[in-house]
Formats: sequence, C-alpha cells, structure tokens
Amino acid sequence: MASKKKGSVRKFGTIDKFAYAMGDFGNDFTFILSSTWLMKFYSDVMGVGVGIVGAIMMAARFVDAFTDTAMGQIVDRSKPTEKGKFIPWMRRFMGPVALASFLMYASWFKGMPMGFKVVWLVITYLLWGSICYTGVNIPYGSMASAITDDPEQRTQLSTWRNIGATLANMVVGVVLPLVVYYKDANGNSQLSGTKMTVAALVCSLLAVLCYTICTSLSVERVKIEVKTEKFSVGTLFKQLFSSRALVSIIVAAIVLLLAQLTMTGMGTYVWANYFNNTTYQSLANFGGVIVMLVLAIFVVPPMSKKYGKKEVSIFGAAVAVIFFGIAFILHTTNPTVYIICYLFGYFGLGFFNSVIWAMIVDVIDEDEIRRGTRSDGTIYSLYSFARKCGQAFSSGLTGALLTLIGYTSATAFDTNVVNGIYNVSVLAPAIGFGALILVLVFWYPLGKKTVDANAETLRKKREGR
Repeated sequence: MASKKKGSVRKFGTIDKFAYAMGDFGNDFTFILSSTWLMKFYSDVMGVGVGIVGAIMMAARFVDAFTDTAMGQIVDRSKPTEKGKFIPWMRRFMGPVALASFLMYASWFKGMPMGFKVVWLVITYLLWGSICYTGVNIPYGSMASAITDDPEQRTQLSTWRNIGATLANMVVGVVLPLVVYYKDANGNSQLSGTKMTVAALVCSLLAVLCYTICTSLSVERVKIEVKTEKFSVGTLFKQLFSSRALVSIIVAAIVLLLAQLTMTGMGTYVWANYFNNTTYQSLANFGGVIVMLVLAIFVVPPMSKKYGKKEVSIFGAAVAVIFFGIAFILHTTNPTVYIICYLFGYFGLGFFNSVIWAMIVDVIDEDEIRRGTRSDGTIYSLYSFARKCGQAFSSGLTGALLTLIGYTSATAFDTNVVNGIYNVSVLAPAIGFGALILVLVFWYPLGKKTVDANAETLRKKREGR
C-alpha cells in the first residue's frame, strides 16, 4: 500500500468526511428501514407470522457467508480505475439496492395467498440484503483505507460514518412513526400498508441521492495493491482464526448488533403496543439521534484520542447496561421514564459505533504487520458477514421471542403480550451490552498503546518504500 504523490490530489479535509458520511446515510435509508419496520410491516399489514418473518430474515443473512466473502474477494482483486478501486462498485449497485428495498414493502400484494407473500419476502429480502446491499456496502467500508492512511483521520471517517447513519435514523426513526400509523376504531395504533410503501419509495430515492454525493466527492488517495494469489477457502478461514483481533472484533460486532437491533426492532412494538403512543416513539428516536450526534461530534473523538477506542467503548457499554437494568427493574408505564433510560442506553451505541469502523482499520493494520500483506476487502467482508450474522440472530431472536410471548395481529394489545414486549425490549439490550464489555475487556487485544505502535510501524514501512 502506498500513498499517491502529495499535491496530485485534494488534501484530506471536511469534504472527505462529509462525503463518507453520505455513504452510510444512503446505506441506512434501507438498512434501518428494514431492521426497524420490515417485521412490523409483514406481521401487521401482510399477515405473516412474526416467527416466519424472523426465520426468513435470519436464514437470508447466512446466505451472506458466501456473498459477502465473494464481494470482498472481487473488491480486493479489482484493478483501480480513474475514480479508484472502490467507488466504481458503489456506483454499480446503488440503484439496484434502492429498488430492491422498495419492492420489499409491496403492500399491493397484501390480499394475495400466504404462500405468495412468503415467497415474495424471501426473494426481495435476498435480493436486497445478500446481493445489492453487499455490493455497495463492502466497497464502501473498504474505501476508508484508500481515502487516508492516517490513523486519526480514519477515526474521523469512522465518526462521520456514524453521523451519516444517525441522520438516516432521524428520518426513518423520527419522521416515519408520525406518518405511517393510523388509529383504528378502538383507538389502537395500526400500521398503514400504503403509507409504508410510499415511505419506502422516498427512502430509496434519498438513498440514491446520498450514494451519488458520496461517490462524486470521495477521493481515493492511497493506492491499494491488487490481490493476485489464488483464492482458498482454507486460507481465508486460517487468516480469520489465526487473528485474535479479528475474531474478537467479529464477536463484539455480533453481540453489539443483538443489542442494537433488538432496541430498534422491539422499539416499534413497545411504543405502538405497550405504550400505544407512536408520537413518543418519534421523540425517543429523535432524542437518540441527538445523543449520537453529540457523542460523535463533541465527546467521542477527544476521548478516544486520549484514552483509546477500545477503552471508551467499554465505558459506553457499561452505562447502557446500568440504565437498561434500571428500566427492567422499574417496569415503568411512564413513557418519559422509559425514554430517559433508553437515551442513556444509547451511550453504548454512541461510543462503540463512533469508533468501530476505525477499529476495523486497526485490525487490518495489525493483520498487515503480522502477515506482511494487506487485505482490506477480505477482512472487511468477514467483518460485514459477522454483522449480518448479528442481524440474523437478532431477527430470529426477535421473531422467536414475540412468538413465545404470544404476539399476533389479534393479540397485539393483550396485557400479558405487551408486558412481554416491554421485558424483551430492555433485557435483550442489557445482556448484549454486557457481553460486549466482556469481549472487549478479556479478548480484544488492540488497546491504545498497541494501535499507536502499529500505526508508527506502518508509517515507517511506507516511508521506506
């Protein structure tokens, strides 16, 4: 890996951070829409059981064991074009991923036979997540290594990526609850299929706009070598399991996503069914957005620079465990109290998500020092697969727990069911963040001192070329 000659391209600055944020802004217009609303849409509008939806979402993510790894190999072996190595792949898939996302919310099929609706969900969900989202997300995540080789600047890109995702959550999590529900004759909040379809279309169009801004303004300054050696599944898994840093960050990603996606997925049910007030859902999500932005812009960067990315992630996760535990003990019927606990729970997300993408680059750096070659696309694809395993487990777990407590469209407002919804919404994140702490403390090896030493080693290596 070598940097392009200084002066031949624009210097790293605000434009790069803004452009990179737009990439995850685009990603999460479809990803957050799926993780927050898809199960609710198919259970309440299309009439498909939550257990079936959860099983489909879980099974589809395991297909990514092949598509993510394949995309990582394709990216690593691609020859750079005039725009770089990663941007062209984003441009190829940004239209298809938006279209596939829209097709998942086909409310015009709600009167079709159950078998047809299940098959439609399987096809469109695989097309969106396992093919199109993989096609745009693997090169997008890998591109950070090509934008800059400076560790601090990479941390800034990770922070801005989190900002982009948070802005998408403002639209999907804050605006949608205000527009996609209606009150039935009994005064219960019900999801409108037609409004949900329109919302999905708007999100898809906005995703394409964000991707366009990202690929137009991003500059790949660092030349990433093209991999030419023959691909071997055995070598790939040897690379995976021989790296303590890679295995541990993958496990951390899985448990974090179990916490995060249960928060978002169950949030749709806890507000609509337990509190029967979707306005508070919008307020809670808006508060979460503010917490994430404040942490990402003002708090996490100086703290991670001083104490280290691993260290601040442990602190944030500990705060989340405490407040989700309080929420479980209180079992409050006061939405304001719940929102307060929920927002403090966001500390776990805010700290870890602001630095996680920079931590992946730390893992890639450590792997380069250990093996002598660099594999950005391959390692990122393995990490992305782990994230999708987390999504799969979360979807399956959410569907299974909702089924276990007896949730159907007919029992959605029964007392025992809504109390079960509340318990799941706070216990699952508490357990997930607790597991994250254990992984980071006892397994993940890249603390601040090690990361700084690795960066210095690679800097000397590049300067010696």
